[in-house]
Amino acid sequence: MSIYKKYLGNDFSKLHPKLQERFNLSIENGLSMKGTGKMHHIWNAGLHTRPFLQLGTMRNIMFPESGEDVPFTIENYCYLDSFGRETVAWIRKFHFGEKIRNFDATMVFSEKQHRLIDYLGNKQHLVTDLELTANDDGSLTIRSGPQRFYEKKVGFDFPPLFSGNAEVHESYDAENDRFNISVVVSNKTFGNIFGYNGYFKAEFKKLNTEDIPAYARPLREEIRE
Repeated sequence: MSIYKKYLGNDFSKLHPKLQERFNLSIENGLSMKGTGKMHHIWNAGLHTRPFLQLGTMRNIMFPESGEDVPFTIENYCYLDSFGRETVAWIRKFHFGEKIRNFDATMVFSEKQHRLIDYLGNKQHLVTDLELTANDDGSLTIRSGPQRFYEKKVGFDFPPLFSGNAEVHESYDAENDRFNISVVVSNKTFGNIFGYNGYFKAEFKKLNTEDIPAYARPLREEIRE
């Protein structure tokens, strides 16, 4: 059973069958997913957010570029991390000409606390809880909460001034056989600061753990949730 099905329980069946397929990747079934599409619009709130977004590029979290009809790929892989937790990697790539920007994450499910935990970027320094809602129209909404920072023995709640809370909406477009996605990242002080919306077509295939590409795993792993 996937970590998303564990979290949603009976509500998982409310999702469109294609979204059920998309969010049912697990070690048990050995499925992975690769999607290819375009982001119709990638935007940011302007110059006052650029330093914050530029900082995100160092950890594959966010980026300052914007554009229209930007080529996009997304990859999801399931594996056990070094702490034995079932993990789902999200590798998102945005192609601005020759420049590629990543927005990566790894997600685990806390059995004890029944929480979905999202480690942001490629070093798992930032972590947040996720709230998933299966909507009546078959779509899925994902919201992130306050962020926490972990590095070696240091751990603290990330200051709201520098935190970005995300709201993701995914749905399935049956007419075009593709997934639609929209993302808005907001800050309590500055409001909406970053976002994108577009589509991708997905391919699912079985993949042995040893065949998962190295870039799908973070450079460091964090046990604290």
